Amino acid sequence: MSAARKRVVVVGVGTMGSQAAWRLAARGADVVGYDRFAPGHDRSAAGGETRIFRSAHFEDSRYVPLLKHADALWEELQRETGRELRRLTGCLLMGPTEHQQMATVLESIAEHDLDHEVLDADSLAKRFPQFRVEDGDAAVLDRRAGYIRPELTVQTAARRAEELGARIHRYTTVREIVPLANGVEIRTDAGAERFDTAVVTVGPWINDLLPDLPWEVDVRRLVSAWYVPTTEAWFGEESPAFIRTAPTHCYGLPSPDGVSVKLGLSKALHRPAGDPNQLERTVRPEELETFTELIGRHMPDLDPDPIRLSVYMEGYTESSRPLVGPLPGADDVVLLAGFSGHGFKLSPAFGDIAADLALDGTTPRPIDFLSTIDRTEA
Repeated sequence: MSAARKRVVVVGVGTMGSQAAWRLAARGADVVGYDRFAPGHDRSAAGGETRIFRSAHFEDSRYVPLLKHADALWEELQRETGRELRRLTGCLLMGPTEHQQMATVLESIAEHDLDHEVLDADSLAKRFPQFRVEDGDAAVLDRRAGYIRPELTVQTAARRAEELGARIHRYTTVREIVPLANGVEIRTDAGAERFDTAVVTVGPWINDLLPDLPWEVDVRRLVSAWYVPTTEAWFGEESPAFIRTAPTHCYGLPSPDGVSVKLGLSKALHRPAGDPNQLERTVRPEELETFTELIGRHMPDLDPDPIRLSVYMEGYTESSRPLVGPLPGADDVVLLAGFSGHGFKLSPAFGDIAADLALDGTTPRPIDFLSTIDRTEA
C-alpha cells in the first residue's frame, strides 16, 4: 500500500508522537493523532523549558548515527517552521578521568570523528570557573551540542504535521488498541475507528494502555530545579549545557533568559511515579537535599534556594535502551517506549524511524540494538 493511501494513527502526540506525525504527514500518509491532553503539555517528560542535545554519547556509541540523523532533522524542522527550537551552545561532559562514561564518550568521539575538545582539570577551572573542579577531573566539550526547547518543539512539530494534512484529536484518551487481521482498531470514549497501522508513543501511560507488554517499563518521577547564580560566569561568552558523571550523576542547563540554571538528577535518584494519572507534583524539602549537596560541592556560585521546581515522568527499561519496533503479535502496531531519560534529543530521528516502520515495515536506520524483534534486556 502506498504512503499516500495508508491511514496511520499516532497514539500520544508528545515528544515522539509529534515528530512521528510530522514525518508521516511529510511522506503523504493519512495521519490521525490522539492525545489525552494537547501537544506541548507539561504532564509527562516533555517539559522544563530546556533539554540537552548532544552529538557525543557516553551510554552507547551506537546511538551516534541516530544522533546525526536527528541533528539533520532538527535543522529541517527549524527551516520548515521558521522557529528556533534548538541552540548550539556546546555541552560539557565532566567527571573523573577513570570513570567508564568518560572513556565511552571518548570512544564514541573517536569512532565517529565528532567535533570536540578535551580539557584537563586546570583548563576546565580557568575556562569555566562556575564549576568547582576536583583532583582527577577532566572534561570533554561536545561542540555540536546545546539545548532544545521541548514544549515549543512538540507544539511546532504537531502544528507542522497539521499543516501537511494530519488531524489531531486533543483531550481524547485512547482506551484500547485492538489488532485486527489487517490493521488496528482504536477505541475512545467517542467510539471506534479503523486504521492500517498504529504508532504508539504514550510515554508514562504505556503500562496502562498495553498492560501485557512483555518488557517492563519502570515509570519514574523526576524533579527539575532552577537556581539563580550569584556570579556572571554562568552566562558568559560560553554558556554550555553540562553533565557530571560522578560522584553524583547530574545535568544542567543555563536558562535561555539568562536568569537561572536548571538542574536535574539521574534515574537512581528518581522515585517511582505510581499511577501516572495521580502524579505527586509537590516537591518535599528533603527531596532537595541532593541538589543542595551538589551545589555546595561542585557549583558554589548558585544560590542554594531554588526559585522554581517542577515534576515530570520518564519511563525506563532494564537495559536503559528504548523499545522501538512492532508490538509482539501485532505487526501493525509500532511501539516507541521506555526512552530512559535520553530520548528528546533523538526524537526527530525516532519519529522518522516510526514513519519508516509504519509505512514500509522496515527502516534503513541502525536500530538492531533497540528493536523489539527478538529483544532481550541483556
